Amino acid sequence: MKGLGMVILAGALAGCATNPGVSGGALAPHLESCKGVSEQEIAGLFDRWNRSLQTGDPHRVVANYAPDSVLLPTMSNQPRYTAQAKEDYFHHFLEDRPAGRIDERRIALGCNTAVDSGLYTFTFARTGAAVRARYTYTYRWDGQQWLITSHHSSAMPERK
Repeated sequence: MKGLGMVILAGALAGCATNPGVSGGALAPHLESCKGVSEQEIAGLFDRWNRSLQTGDPHRVVANYAPDSVLLPTMSNQPRYTAQAKEDYFHHFLEDRPAGRIDERRIALGCNTAVDSGLYTFTFARTGAAVRARYTYTYRWDGQQWLITSHHSSAMPERK
């Protein structure tokens, strides 16, 4: 039975060992260890992001995003791919002093990834306005911290 167990283990490891980035078609082992995480920890990442909004500093907000992340923002039709483009968006967004509140959410956990999606409301202290929106944050563990890899937010359409 030991021999069969080794064959099964070798097959499982071979499935994890592909690395298409290696030249010459050679396969190099790529065994990823998964960071343990709870739904509460992922929910706390929105709180971290929201606290960074309260600083009024676009650079602090953008520090939550991975370098290769995508921001599809609520208050702009322009996708933001670079840190500079994200800072430009947040510079204008932060002028009205926004604060977010989660209205409902679903969190899915993966190996070094997580998705938080649902509905949230932003209130703006400067204008008193409120915007309800749909959102999706995807996160990746970079070995030291969870960072946003994509953030999509769109204002709720009017109900008919």
